Amino acid sequence: MTGFVSTVVEAWQELRINKVRILLALLGVALSVAALTSVVGLGNLAREGIKARSERDQGRVATVSLSVNGPSTPSAEQLDKAYEGIKQRFGITTSTHVGRTQAGFQFPRGVTSVEMTMVDIGYGIIHRVPLLQGSWFAADDGQRLAPAVVVSEAFYDRAGRPNLTTQPTVSIPGDQPATAVIIGVVPNVHEMAPPSAFILTDGAKLIGMRPQMSEFKMWVGEAQAGPLTAAISADLQSQFPGMYAQAQRVDYAAWGDPLGPTQWIVGGIAGLVLLLGAVGMLNISMVTVRYRVREIGIRRSFGATSGRIFFGVMMESVVATAVAGLVGVMLAIAVVKNPWIESKVAPGLSEHPAFPIEAALLGFGAAVLVGALAGAIPALVAVRVKVIDAIRF
Repeated sequence: MTGFVSTVVEAWQELRINKVRILLALLGVALSVAALTSVVGLGNLAREGIKARSERDQGRVATVSLSVNGPSTPSAEQLDKAYEGIKQRFGITTSTHVGRTQAGFQFPRGVTSVEMTMVDIGYGIIHRVPLLQGSWFAADDGQRLAPAVVVSEAFYDRAGRPNLTTQPTVSIPGDQPATAVIIGVVPNVHEMAPPSAFILTDGAKLIGMRPQMSEFKMWVGEAQAGPLTAAISADLQSQFPGMYAQAQRVDYAAWGDPLGPTQWIVGGIAGLVLLLGAVGMLNISMVTVRYRVREIGIRRSFGATSGRIFFGVMMESVVATAVAGLVGVMLAIAVVKNPWIESKVAPGLSEHPAFPIEAALLGFGAAVLVGALAGAIPALVAVRVKVIDAIRF
């Protein structure tokens, strides 16, 4: 242990002596590590953004949709009974009806048509619905005489951005007028999205709102998604003979991970960055050893072993690149966690993830590895130097 510490101290002293030449090399290594860590960090951020948008649109991994089609359409009561039976038999804990229609809402500037999505409480879990303020539906919200609605930001703006703590209401004119209570606000799907809102299926029935199209979704584990989907399809088909009944995955990863190619591209870029950093450090290390041939010969003449020379020369690169690696990682964190960068790389996220610790460890580890590889070849050159030739150099 004492020998290792003394070697590190000696390496640091050599870096201080050759600080101008080493500083130029370390600048390149620090920038390479910063680029490597930033690429991995930004790749992770982009992946989370794509994943969040996909899960919001299609559901978590693995989301299964049930459908029954045929010459005659089963009644809503028959379908609900079949769905409830499947939930009980297969132990499904998270599910939702999803119905869509249009409804007119009275805003301060007049009546506006709103895209309505009729859901159950489980929809918020399956689709990871992000909330800007307020709350998602609770178990007793379906029994309100004035149904609760969770609205988009576009809807909220049209309503005049009321204070949700006072339980603001909006009117639904028409053949069966009703009043709804705004309990939560979600982000717009995209910048120019029209007003939209969620309402519980039970609440929609109370005010006579009927879906123009509907489906039933369940969230199952990814590991058992394949056999479970087949079993549910067979069960559903047995309940509706003569019709086409099926259960199929509808989440973004149903046909494999679409983000896999992105990870390979990110890995390839990171590898090239690392290779360029290693080549640059190797060149500087070779030049440095050539300048120190006479010094190495004198040290050998005073009894320094080949192992001590090898380890000392290599540790100079390792210590230097470790310091550069820390600087590069800190620079990468500052870049990736910049709010403007986060908003551009992952605009779909309401809360951005912390900087991935694996990216920081990869950057620092790459710096140390580059130092070890870049120092090993010059160290071998230094060990092979003959004492008499080195002194004459």
